[in-house]
Amino acid sequence: MSEKQISSAAFADTKPHYNILDGLRGIAAIIVVCFHLFEAFATSHLDQRINHGYLAVDFFFILSGFVIGYAYDDRWQTMKTKDFIKRRIIRLQPMVVIGAVIGACMFYLQGCSVWDVSLVTIGSLLVATLLNSMMIPVTPGVEVRGVGEMYPLNGPTWSLFFEYIGNLLYVLFIRKFSTKALTALVIAAGCGLATFAIFGPYGDICAGFQLTGTEFTGGFLRLLFSFSAGLLISRIFKPIHIKGSFWLCSLLIIVLLSVPRIGGEEHFWMNGLYDTLCFAVFFPLIVFLGASGKTTDKYTIRICKFLGDISYPLYMVHYPFIYVYFAWVKNENLTFSESLPGAVALVIGSILLAYACLKLYDEPIRKYLTKRFLKRKG
Repeated sequence: MSEKQISSAAFADTKPHYNILDGLRGIAAIIVVCFHLFEAFATSHLDQRINHGYLAVDFFFILSGFVIGYAYDDRWQTMKTKDFIKRRIIRLQPMVVIGAVIGACMFYLQGCSVWDVSLVTIGSLLVATLLNSMMIPVTPGVEVRGVGEMYPLNGPTWSLFFEYIGNLLYVLFIRKFSTKALTALVIAAGCGLATFAIFGPYGDICAGFQLTGTEFTGGFLRLLFSFSAGLLISRIFKPIHIKGSFWLCSLLIIVLLSVPRIGGEEHFWMNGLYDTLCFAVFFPLIVFLGASGKTTDKYTIRICKFLGDISYPLYMVHYPFIYVYFAWVKNENLTFSESLPGAVALVIGSILLAYACLKLYDEPIRKYLTKRFLKRKG
């Protein structure tokens, strides 16, 4: 590297960190856990409690686009495409693997009337574990759980599938777009996603976990709009002074994701419109407010750091235990109040497990892989 290149790379690695956005990611991850808990008592999207928890994925996508644009847009004079891909694999893949392994270890404890795990052979489970660990999706009808998930050992892995797609689109194409071209992409993708939400089959954008045409279309549109919108915000962002940004944005996230279903079965378009307002207006606004704010007291800084640290591990390790909880509720015919101690234990246990995985597995693995594959050469 030349002296100028080394200076540029060093500056990129020491950019200010958005602690508040980390904290908001953690808040959204905890809401996702609670949202998934209530799947055990829902018959459809219409009566799911913490009803709009699925929109946390769109919030994650927009955060991802913003952070990647902020971290990498000005580094392409000194960084190669293959190095970016290595960085993203090192950042994301270790938790994908441990999530699949935990899912495999818990699989035979998850039997209920909805899926009969006793019929699945050890060989089939090992194949499913390998496929999940390598981010290879399976089609409905051939996966081990029988409900059509791309990743039946750890359902939320589907969003990482689209996250990888977003990263590839960025490094190969979108990073080269002018701001005008990127704006056009955001508008086009937003119109497509709004159409899916308002006029589509669900009246929402809770789609993406299967490889069917409708599900894949919904998932791809969610990724394309939110990831691209995050990139666009990172390019045009000009902060303003916001006091108490973390607490204000946390409250907004909790409220937006907890709102009950709107419009009922007869007016799907109303809920689709709500989803559209969230992904197109409120989430970009929250990212703007969160990036504009600053953490000034040590307690808020610690809270944001802890929440940011556990956000991705929590998202990737909690769902195998949701399968167990779901089976327990169904097998024992429990109400939520009857299962409340188990629900509380699941949330707390998942947070503790996420932190343990972070410190004992994810951070050491990423440190080793970074040293092994990204060591700078003079």
